[in-house]
This record gives sequence, structure tokens and C-alpha cells, in this order.
Amino acid sequence: MDNDFSQGSVRKHIISQAIPLTIAQLVQILYNLTDRVYIGHIPGSSGLALTGIGIIFPIVTLVTAFTTLFGMGGGSLCSIARGAGKTERAERIMTNTFVLLCGSAAVLTALCYVLKRPVLYALGASDATYGYADEYLSIYLIGTVFVMLSVGMNWFINAQGFARFGMMTVVCGAVLNIALDPVFIFVFGLGVRGAAAATVISQFASMAWVLLFLFGRRTVLRIRRKHLIPDRQTVREITSLGIAGFIMNGTNCLVQIVCNVVLSAYGDLYIGIMTVINSIREIAQLPVSGVANGAQPVLGYNYGAREPVRVKSGIKFSVFLGTAISVIFWALVMAFPRLFMLPFTSDTEMLMDGELAMRIYYCAFFSMSLQFAGQSVFTSLGMAKPAVFFSLFRKVILVVPLTFLLPHISGLGAYGVFAAEPVSNIVGGAACFSAMLMIVWRKLTRMERALKTDKA
Repeated sequence: MDNDFSQGSVRKHIISQAIPLTIAQLVQILYNLTDRVYIGHIPGSSGLALTGIGIIFPIVTLVTAFTTLFGMGGGSLCSIARGAGKTERAERIMTNTFVLLCGSAAVLTALCYVLKRPVLYALGASDATYGYADEYLSIYLIGTVFVMLSVGMNWFINAQGFARFGMMTVVCGAVLNIALDPVFIFVFGLGVRGAAAATVISQFASMAWVLLFLFGRRTVLRIRRKHLIPDRQTVREITSLGIAGFIMNGTNCLVQIVCNVVLSAYGDLYIGIMTVINSIREIAQLPVSGVANGAQPVLGYNYGAREPVRVKSGIKFSVFLGTAISVIFWALVMAFPRLFMLPFTSDTEMLMDGELAMRIYYCAFFSMSLQFAGQSVFTSLGMAKPAVFFSLFRKVILVVPLTFLLPHISGLGAYGVFAAEPVSNIVGGAACFSAMLMIVWRKLTRMERALKTDKA
């Protein structure tokens, strides 16, 4: 079988998947980061344009949540099917996922257009920032189906072992976005509308790249016409495995809404600061996420192939590498907060107040790697329930109540909102990782013993 993860070095397989995946995710993030960098320096906006873009973060995150629900769920299930040698099942999973992504994109786009105005104000927009948010979102929504198909179906390119090709999916789009942004924003004078238009064009290019591969000659698995009518059982399995990623992104959406609403009471400035912090977090957590995502197809394949020793080895390596990377980024962000903020804003007040907010928000960032490790292992091995629980636990049970509570303790005010993140990182990360060790390690050990008994 092509791209057999059950042979050769587990570490090499994880790294060979993680590096291009990390690069791909970095370039994917550049879609929005590039917009924010240029928008943050639009003359005369005084940071309001950047704040307006921050208002729509929850909507972008909601789209990501549905993309993850079907894309990651289907991709992980596909890896397990490939490991078990079930090619027909793997193709049915991939084709069903394609249909689900198209359908959900159409529904989300329609709903967002119909409810746009009340939703933006509910998310914390003021009269001063609504115009910027509305201009960007009205155009950005056109690309919903493009981004969902490019990101969601890219999981199946990676699941087949073509991580480098998957990396190019987003590289081509991001390079195009970086080139078009300054032209549309400044040369054509379109402002935030130009940033959104550049992003939509770039997302279309990425989608075209993915579909050309999946309908081309190099792919191991193909989208089959006979599987275009979704199979209920397959859809149920895809969503049950992807629900953890959906909830993780969905709860991120909830947290962003809560943060915007609470911070709006302290002024548009702090929503702008949170926008910058969220942008930096996307970069800082990227290598850790890349290692976790790179390990998923390798762990899932070996689990499906009944190779528990290789699964254990993969878990150990991915946890060590992810933790080491997170500690390095934590140290850099804590030491040079202003340096990380400067690409996004030149507003003096935002930079001054943002330094303290940055140090508070990131003071326990290193423990985030434990959450990523636990979630990734649970998802890779098809254990949806614990993955779902710990997604809910960190965000809904910890972050949301703390965001409302901490601003009123010891006069923290707006800084209490930023303090909710490190508390949840420590408690949630430790709980998720500990549970993963207790549940997964015991299951793998039992599998080892059973295989030894069968051989004897």
C-alpha cells in the first residue's frame, strides 16, 4: 500500500507530516494575518478598522468549526480505514465529507447574510466600528465555500500521505493574498473591502488546487459519484469523530463573543488589543498544532493496523516535541511583547496597554501543548467522547465564567478578561493530558498483551 505509516520510523513519519502541515497552516493563517497587518496601518483609522475586523472573528471561527467538524472528522476516519486496508470505505468517507462541506457552506453563507446587522452589533460592534466590519464581512462571505472545501478536503490529501502537496494548497493561495492585499487596499483605495476581496480570490485558488489533485491521477483515493448521496452511518461516524474539533473551534467562537462583549464595556481599544493578541496566538500555537496534526494520520493508521507499540512511540515523540516548541515560543512572547505587536498596529495607546495584556494572556501558554496533545491523541484513535468533553471543559466550564468574573476581582477591569486564558490553560491542559494517559495508555497496553497472546 502507498504511504504505509506502519513501516519505517514513527518519528520520521510524524516529522515528514508535521513540517509541511505546519508550513501549510502558517500560510493559511497568513490569509487573515496579512489582512490584519495592512488594515491595522490604514491611515486615519486610529485602530478602528482593526477593531472592526476583530468583531467578525467569531463568524470566521464558526466557519472554521464546521470545516473542522467534517474535514478533520472525515480525514481521521479515513486514516483509520486506510490503515485497515478498507479503500472502498475510505473513498465513501471522503466523498460524503465533500458533500457535507458544500451543503454546510451554502447554509452558513445564507444565514450570515440574512442576520448580518444584528449579529455584528451583538458581537460587540459600535457605531464607530460597524462600518468596517460590515464592509469586510459582506465580501468575505462570498468565499465561504472556497475556504471550507480547500481546508476541509486538504485533510484527505494529508491522510493519504501527500503532506507536501497539501502544504502547496495553501501556499499558492497565501502568496496570492499577500501580493493582492496592498494593491487592493492602498493602490485601488478599497480599504477593508480590498482586503476581503484579495482573501476571497486567494481562497478560490486554494480550492482549485485541492480539487485538481483529488480528481487527478496522483491521488490514492477518489471522490466517487456513487457515494455522493450521504450515507447516514458514515455521516454519523464523521461527525462523531469531528465533533471534538468542532466544539474546540465552536467554543473558541463562544469565547471570542464573550470577550468582545465584556471588553466593549471598557472601550473599542481593548477589542483591538484582543484582536492583536488572537493574531499572535495563531502564530505562537501553530508549530504545536502542526506537530499534533502531523501525528494524527500516523497514529490513526498504526492504530487501525493494530500496532500499539508504534502508537505509543508516536505519542511520546509528539508530546515531547510539542512541549519543547511551546516553551520556546512562550519565552519569546513574554520577553518581547511589543515586538510581536508592532506588525499589527502603530497606535501608541494600543501598544502601551497591550504589553501588559500580552504578558497576562501568555503567562501560562506553555501548558497549551498538553491540551493539544490530549485532544490529538483522542481524535486520532477515534475516541470522540473524551475529546468532546475536554474541549467543553476548558472553554465553556473554565474560560467563559472566568471572563465574566475576573474583571470584578481586585480591580482587574479589562485585564481580567486576558487573565482567564492562563488559568484555563493550566487547569484544562493538565486535566486533558492526564485523562489521555489513563485512558489511551491502558487501552494500548491491553492491545499489546492481546497481540502477544495471539502470537503465542
